[in-house]
Amino acid sequence: MYIGKVIGTVVATVKIPHLRGQKLLMVDQLDLEGAETGNYDIAVDVAQAGTGDTVLVIDEGNGARQVLGLQSGAVRTVVVGIVDEVDLIDAGQDGLEPYSVSL
Repeated sequence: MYIGKVIGTVVATVKIPHLRGQKLLMVDQLDLEGAETGNYDIAVDVAQAGTGDTVLVIDEGNGARQVLGLQSGAVRTVVVGIVDEVDLIDAGQDGLEPYSVSL
């Protein structure tokens, strides 16, 4: 699972049956500072996300298929949520002070 930024949509006129009617998004994985890494996935969207949204992505085939209610199929990544805020603990500071990252 990772946090990413939706950088675009993917249009495919021919899809395998279990992807028909599904919206596909291109998602760039974010680092701990909230910056795009250049590592991207094409993910099925079940959260109604759009370009520019920060999202929570399941990046594991079995979990992705469970979210979609599939017994089998070629699905690895699914956008399962839209992220409002991320709070991290800075392990480099004494006392583990929390800090926020605005995404």
